[in-house]
Amino acid sequence: MTETRSRQIIVVGAGIAGLTAALAFAERGFPVRLFEQARQLEAAGAGLQLSPNATRILRRLGVLERLLPEAIRPQAVVLKDARSLRELARVPLGQAAEQRWGAPYLVAHRADLQAALMEAVAERPDIELVTGARVTGIAVDPQGISATVETDGKATDVAGGLLVGADGVWSSVRAELAGTAGFAASRFSGELAWRATIPAESAAGQTFMQIGATNCVTTFLHAGFHMVAYPVSKGSSFNLAAFTKGERIAEGWSGHADPAILSAAMQGTAATLAKLAALAGPWTAFPIHTVAQRRWTMPEGIALIGDAAHAMTPFAAQGAAMGIEDASMLADLIADFPGDPTQSLTVWENLRRPRVERVLKRGALNRLAWHAWGPVAVARNLVLATRPPEKLAADLDWLYGWEERKVVRR
Repeated sequence: MTETRSRQIIVVGAGIAGLTAALAFAERGFPVRLFEQARQLEAAGAGLQLSPNATRILRRLGVLERLLPEAIRPQAVVLKDARSLRELARVPLGQAAEQRWGAPYLVAHRADLQAALMEAVAERPDIELVTGARVTGIAVDPQGISATVETDGKATDVAGGLLVGADGVWSSVRAELAGTAGFAASRFSGELAWRATIPAESAAGQTFMQIGATNCVTTFLHAGFHMVAYPVSKGSSFNLAAFTKGERIAEGWSGHADPAILSAAMQGTAATLAKLAALAGPWTAFPIHTVAQRRWTMPEGIALIGDAAHAMTPFAAQGAAMGIEDASMLADLIADFPGDPTQSLTVWENLRRPRVERVLKRGALNRLAWHAWGPVAVARNLVLATRPPEKLAADLDWLYGWEERKVVRR
């Protein structure tokens, strides 16, 4: 394999994980070719939370300063009972988060993060971004990896030393590997996410201000659903995300689902919260798909990152953060140990799996607690009442305070 080819990185997918990977590899001196199936990059979804474990990496890559003017530093995560609107717990963020974990906790519109990443990518001459490009085949030869990329009906073979599949929960790279043991398709989780973005000055926005803080992440807990709300776009709007059980709808970022599902799940909630849900419509329904597979890498030089490897439910608010962590750590390991990509990929996957699995368990625990009812909900409220904000923050040190481990190979 020539040195030029061995250092060429092919990244498939220009979402958050893919753009971060391109920047991380370029920062370590690798040329990157980044292929995106969509002709025009559009941010799917709405708001997202970026905890310090993610913003620390974005700062190092020169993205954070581009995002900060559009993002908001919430002062706390507040848990409320959806029936009584009583505050159950509060995790301090804002300046306290930055002092504790060494980086800010932010909320932002997904489009603002993608724009900041794109701006940083555009300034790197060593990153070539090609849109409207679909990967239709992957081949391995003694010289490395090659991908067949189709653009405007024309197929081209692109060669490199490493191919990074960062193309999301419906990954085409993972689909190409589906016949290989350990690579599986996505699975519908049985959950629907209902999203709406409401202007702060609208009737819905004014209603939210009656029951939720404009400078916090507010989560309303109920047996049938939970709703997360926080400001985005410099505080001009609020992002609302509600989660319910539901039937499978069309695969894709959004689909059509009967709003009666959300209304039924919200039975018994406080009148003002029910009014907010009614005023915020029409809601867009998102099917929550997960990916659980035994392999994220192939020794020949292929790695899946972010949702392509381990799409998760959003109940720990770590989907974007895990993709950012994956990308940064992969680039560092490949750069720190040149000439041995097989070993680097093995070390990377062995380090990342326990971390991701712990986040998955935290998300499952959050969902169980947030949807508790009857005696279990009473017990939850009693436990939360006995834990001061400082202790609740300390419980997240392992998650938000994470930094990449320096690997010394013997």
